[in-house]
Amino acid sequence: MSRRPPVTRGSVTRGSVTSGPYAPPVPSRTLTAVSADGARLHVEVHGPGDAPPVVLSHGWTCSTAFWAAQIRDLATDHRVIAYDQRGHGRSPVSRACTTHALADDLEAVLAETLAPGEKALIVGHSMGGMTVMAAAGRPRFREHAAAVLLCSTGSSRLVAEARVVPLRAGRARTWITGRILGSRAPLGPVTPVAKSILKYATMGAGSAPHRVEACARIVHACPRAVRHAWAAVLEALDLDHGVRELQAPTAVLHGASDRLTPPVHAHALVAALPRCVGLTELPGIGHMTPIEAPEPVTGRIRELVTTYVTGDGPERDHEHRATPAQIKEGA
Repeated sequence: MSRRPPVTRGSVTRGSVTSGPYAPPVPSRTLTAVSADGARLHVEVHGPGDAPPVVLSHGWTCSTAFWAAQIRDLATDHRVIAYDQRGHGRSPVSRACTTHALADDLEAVLAETLAPGEKALIVGHSMGGMTVMAAAGRPRFREHAAAVLLCSTGSSRLVAEARVVPLRAGRARTWITGRILGSRAPLGPVTPVAKSILKYATMGAGSAPHRVEACARIVHACPRAVRHAWAAVLEALDLDHGVRELQAPTAVLHGASDRLTPPVHAHALVAALPRCVGLTELPGIGHMTPIEAPEPVTGRIRELVTTYVTGDGPERDHEHRATPAQIKEGA
């Protein structure tokens, strides 16, 4: 199926960011994956058709545009598959907002884009990482997952551990955080004040203005009803069992200054994963790791493809820490 699904009201358009490294690249082809409940998902394929595949699953309130820097770099010698989560980007709104539906959607994308038995690196950021955890025990996921990269994500206690509200941990902070993240209020236009708020909540203090602009335009394009519906799912999230079922070699990457999914989540994942193959910590980086630190994130993806998809590199199980020089290179 190659016909593009209709753009829903509030969807991200390709004009959200029109120039620079965060302008969405034009895909080699687009197609529609149909999930188990009939939900239609916008899917993009970039790069050579015979290149090693990488599947990108974005997070809450984002879209395929979130991966622009990774797609632009990787598509030179990888087949990059990116899709919009249901209700996000160009995937129409669906009434079913559950982790089970997220797993169904990922399976549908894998079935539509990969040949039987074909192996890929599967990368999930934030809610995209939770999608991977939800799908971990599914036969189709296991058929196609050569390895996994979990970026800036967690499996449970998301609201309780979040540090968006500058209060001590406890019931008051948890309640306020839940009300903020689950708000039905419109985000409105991308103004300097809006960018400042988004930067504080989701990015490191040193994030460059063009990166903050890119994140703001992507997040503000998410329909508020979709944002609210998925916030409720994230507040009640418990995918600890999914972490234990994730049998593929799995690397973890997080920003040391992440307020939405603080480092405690990354360390919990490392401790619980059956086969963790490294922890990458990005100093000074917040929650939006693929946009804030494109070079280290893309570099880790390339390492994992070389080791586990093409088999051209040695298998290594170790802690993997990005240096300040690597962070600077991505500026």
